[in-house]
Amino acid sequence: MNFEEQAGKSVLSRAGVSVPQGRLCASAQEAEEAARAIGPVVVKAQVPTGKRGKSGGVKLAATPEEAAAAAQAILGMEIGGFPVARVLVEEQAAIAREFYAAVLNDPASRSPLVLFSTEGGMDIEEVAATRPESLRRMAVDIRKGFGPADARRLLLGLDLGEAAVPVAGMLVDLYRVYRLHDAELLEINPLALLADGRVVPLDCKLTVDDSALYRQADIAELGAKEPLSALEERGRALDLKYIELEGNVGVLANGAGLTMTTMDVVSHAGGRPSNFLEIGGEAYTKGTEALDLVLSNPGVKSLVVNFCGAFARTDVMAGGVIQAWKTLNPTIPVFFSIHGTGEDEAVRMVREELGIEPYDRMEDAISAAVEAAR
Repeated sequence: MNFEEQAGKSVLSRAGVSVPQGRLCASAQEAEEAARAIGPVVVKAQVPTGKRGKSGGVKLAATPEEAAAAAQAILGMEIGGFPVARVLVEEQAAIAREFYAAVLNDPASRSPLVLFSTEGGMDIEEVAATRPESLRRMAVDIRKGFGPADARRLLLGLDLGEAAVPVAGMLVDLYRVYRLHDAELLEINPLALLADGRVVPLDCKLTVDDSALYRQADIAELGAKEPLSALEERGRALDLKYIELEGNVGVLANGAGLTMTTMDVVSHAGGRPSNFLEIGGEAYTKGTEALDLVLSNPGVKSLVVNFCGAFARTDVMAGGVIQAWKTLNPTIPVFFSIHGTGEDEAVRMVREELGIEPYDRMEDAISAAVEAAR
């Protein structure tokens, strides 16, 4: 789950991290009132994505009237595919220096990774590519955590002056928030050293592991709602894991891993999958709903059904699809690949009840589906 800047800063504030004063506003009038109470402000689009400044979604305002005009210009914009419905009106900061700080899940080290750079306010990808020596990295042993000594070691040799102590403290705080809230990413850019010596986050990008949201009920309500298509909304209502894509080869498989493998092979064969949809677990009982969901996408020109059973029985899953096929009576071509527990019975059922011969190899079934969709 992604969090907009204001929501991310709210999480930081709850954890005791000092953040700038600001108000969330949904209209130009609210922005004007906020600026009248705060003083000179920054008006920032609230969407769960980056590049807001480059898109015109961040504007300075010296007066309440300027804040209203800025909000008027930003509200209704679309940034990164997200419509801007609210802005954060936040006090302007007297910035002395800008840094970059982040804690994230690192697949390479299989551990949390703490990042810091003295070049804040810039695209970190550009910094990493052109000046890699300016980006410090420290993989964290989760059994030991990340403490003040680790932060000092990470910052060693950087020209931070008196800011070294508060910056180190902020890194420790960020790691604590990251761990406390099952985050996948906590990024501050810029992390600002102010003229009065304080170090504060002027932006915040927070992503929390969806699988851990049941442990994060106190902040989950702050997260940005995931934009869903009409079919994805329908899938969620049916408790089916469905993701709509732009291809024309429908995919129905059991288990997330097999489904993703099927999609990869579709792409490898020169086709484009139209969806992710797996009916493993108890979802196998929803064969009709699942098939109808896939076929409701008007772009689908063929369908591949790929079942591989271990504990799950392929004959039971195939029976559900056969019943669904008879109920819905679709006209597009379908290609089966069935292996594992109950496969002999499953193959016989598909052959006798649908008059379709399943393929011996998954790759052949998928290649045939890709060709049929052309």
